[in-house]
Amino acid sequence: MVLFRGGSVLSKFCSRVVHQPSTSYRSVRWLQVQSAPQEDLRAQLQELIPEQQERLKKLKSEYGKVSVGDVTVDMVIGGMRGIKGMLWNTSLLDPDEGIRFRGHTIPECQNILPAAIFGGEPLPEGMLWLLLTGKVPTMEQVSALAKELQSRAKVPDHAFKVIDSLPETAHPMTQFTTGIMALQVQSEFQKAYEKGIPKTKYWEPTYEDSLNLIAQLPIIASYIYRRIYKGGKIIPSSDSLDYAANFASMLGFNDPKMHELMRLYVTIHSDHEGGNVSAHTVRLVGSPLSDPYLAFAAGMNGLAGPLHGLANQEVLRWIKSVVVEVGTDITTDQLKEYIWKTLKSGQVVPGFGHGVLRKTDPRYTCQREFALKYMPDDPLFKVVSQLFEVVPPILLELGKVKNPWPNVDAHSGVLLNHFGLSEDRFFTVLFGVSRSLGTLSQLIWDRALGLPLERPKSVTMDWLESYCNKTAAAAGA
Repeated sequence: MVLFRGGSVLSKFCSRVVHQPSTSYRSVRWLQVQSAPQEDLRAQLQELIPEQQERLKKLKSEYGKVSVGDVTVDMVIGGMRGIKGMLWNTSLLDPDEGIRFRGHTIPECQNILPAAIFGGEPLPEGMLWLLLTGKVPTMEQVSALAKELQSRAKVPDHAFKVIDSLPETAHPMTQFTTGIMALQVQSEFQKAYEKGIPKTKYWEPTYEDSLNLIAQLPIIASYIYRRIYKGGKIIPSSDSLDYAANFASMLGFNDPKMHELMRLYVTIHSDHEGGNVSAHTVRLVGSPLSDPYLAFAAGMNGLAGPLHGLANQEVLRWIKSVVVEVGTDITTDQLKEYIWKTLKSGQVVPGFGHGVLRKTDPRYTCQREFALKYMPDDPLFKVVSQLFEVVPPILLELGKVKNPWPNVDAHSGVLLNHFGLSEDRFFTVLFGVSRSLGTLSQLIWDRALGLPLERPKSVTMDWLESYCNKTAAAAGA
């Protein structure tokens, strides 16, 4: 059993590299890398599902009545924040440690998942395998999955016609969700359900739909980008490139560093446990057995909100506004003055704070490391670095912020801008393509485990007031 790093989706580019973990990863538990010759992802799931079904059955029968936490009035009226009420296996967000994908932190994933170049960023195909199976894939399994996704990446002409029916000025996310809905007519789940399929088989057409959608999303996204910003000059897909590099290429970017950035971007944005708006929406809409296209399109409409995925475009706009008003050679005092000006105007400093995290977002940290490696002299990156030093103390001084540290959105836009993708209205579409890996992996497991229709109980303000009064009276009796 070993930890490994390196290799390529296509063996002709780079052979597999295996090494022991460096001292920085000595705390990482030993991982059992898949050694079976089986390279078919569906077959792997076929083996895993029965044991996980039994595991869930045992949990329910033995521990079904065990309390996992109390619900407060603040939680009820505060967007259910912090309520433990959802099973989501693909990832877990710890307030202090950050995101773990199937138990592995971002640095660990960077160390154990196959890469296109030695020492490079993880391939999204490897992350998809990890999210679906909970196991670290071999190079051969990643290569096989890459080829399978390529074979599924055929978008019907009508989907492009539906997108073309919208004005080019429509927000990219509007065009993106429209394109996803246009793909829904090919749903294997809908066809199977209408014909009659046992519940134990629900996961199988869900798997087909999910992998088809994951494969086709970069084509839909790049078509929208080229339609809006590049005069409609479409760049065809390439069978010789991995998922992320091909996506970047179809957008029009062939710098190998940009390909590396896209691999990192898709990987770290793939999942963020189930309580965030886009993930929870996919789960919620999928729970009444809406097919993956319907569920994922709904999730993307949630991602398009300014308080969720749209935040990444707001960060770059705000940073550019700092440069326009103050210049690139900004002193600490000038930056502090601009930040206070933003706060006193009733606005927030975009890219700082998080609903769950209480430390610097690890997704921010790995992007910062990428910038230090590939673009240390970028003027906007220097501003980002200054903000990292200046903003948290100011937010702490206000005394109203639980987490003054930067999140993932504080950095991603500046990286994309450096390599030429400066159209910030498109950033959330990139986020959406990435988020398909996690949300659709979990949806497959929802069907495999037979998870039920979501139906939380709601209460009125009258009920809350009455309940709290009765509780206070009983406590004082």
